[in-house]
Amino acid sequence: MNLYLTIASRYLTGKKTTNAINIITWISIIGMAIGTAALILILSVFNGFEGLLSGMLSSFNPDVKITLNEGKYMSRDRVQEARIKGIKGIAQVSFVIEETCFFDYKGSQEVGIIKGVDSNYMQVTGLDSSIILGAAKFGEDTEYGLLGSQMNTKLSINPADGFTTITAYMPSDEDKGPLAKPFNSMNFYPSGTFSVGGDIDPQYIIVNYEAVNHLLNLENHFTAIELKLTPEAREKSVIKELQSALGSDFKISNRYQQDEGFIKIMNIEKWISYLIACLTLLIIAFNLVGSLWMIVLEKKKDIAILKSMGLTKKGIQMIFLMLGLLISFIGMMAGYLLGIFLYWLQKEHGLVSIPDGFLVDAYPIELKMSDFIVVTLTVMVIGLLASLLPSFRAGQVSAFVRQE
Repeated sequence: MNLYLTIASRYLTGKKTTNAINIITWISIIGMAIGTAALILILSVFNGFEGLLSGMLSSFNPDVKITLNEGKYMSRDRVQEARIKGIKGIAQVSFVIEETCFFDYKGSQEVGIIKGVDSNYMQVTGLDSSIILGAAKFGEDTEYGLLGSQMNTKLSINPADGFTTITAYMPSDEDKGPLAKPFNSMNFYPSGTFSVGGDIDPQYIIVNYEAVNHLLNLENHFTAIELKLTPEAREKSVIKELQSALGSDFKISNRYQQDEGFIKIMNIEKWISYLIACLTLLIIAFNLVGSLWMIVLEKKKDIAILKSMGLTKKGIQMIFLMLGLLISFIGMMAGYLLGIFLYWLQKEHGLVSIPDGFLVDAYPIELKMSDFIVVTLTVMVIGLLASLLPSFRAGQVSAFVRQE
């Protein structure tokens, strides 16, 4: 193997009779470098967005969420709350109730989700870190609501107006007579705005737990139980104990499972973009095919001599495979240097900005070691494929110089 690599490196760095071969070789290296940098940066940008949005959603979603497998509401009296709190690893427990609702504010009307939360909710989630205006005021004598940023915009909330309430409407199932309104309503003041991204901001308004129960003509009912775990808790063990305590009527989801749909979509977009970049790199690799083919034509005499000295056909092919991999490796390492440099510029100086109105000013970016492994395998496989045809041609060169 050392012999093949030595000869291949001499063919790469040695003087060529035709200057065009050197130019095409350098074009191949530069193309591989640009392709490698593109691959690593594409993965890094998607990592950045995934980390940003997952981090923001984590301030809204709890560590563990318990929901009903069937049905919508359940009374808290049917749940052994003390047993749940007694499971080792559970730090806080919060009961919440959600329902689709119709909102009205000064003539601006929107359909969204009203979420009633109890006094433990802010300890279970990290939503307080995502409040961008005002404050959360749950459980006070006056009813207040915390709005998602886009819901706040859609309702055209005026933060300077402290006297106008938002009205939430919900259809009523009760028969109140022919003159009664067929819906329940409640009024609350907007106390603040939060932003966590995803589908949360355009839909949610968070209010007091008892107020939503009253709006739905219920008493002490919930749609989900949200849990915060202690830092040393073993998630799988806690979920197993919860399932045993609650039975099969309940579905228990960890943080990943709560965002599973979002993460899957992000991964699909990530790998489709990666495959498109791989296709571009494959096209760039045609320069490598041309470069190796011209080197084979130039080195026919050398190949014939090597064969006459006893080097086998497979040995000749191995030399040119090593040459192709060597060019790919040099291009890949140059691409890594370029990619890391551009990553540093984006991370430190926001080289590529995002239009106003988004959560951040510049594209988020994050490097992972697994991405380097994937890109290395991709580039070297493409380099190997590009080297196959020229190496096969090199193996066909005759051992007789005069015949060649």
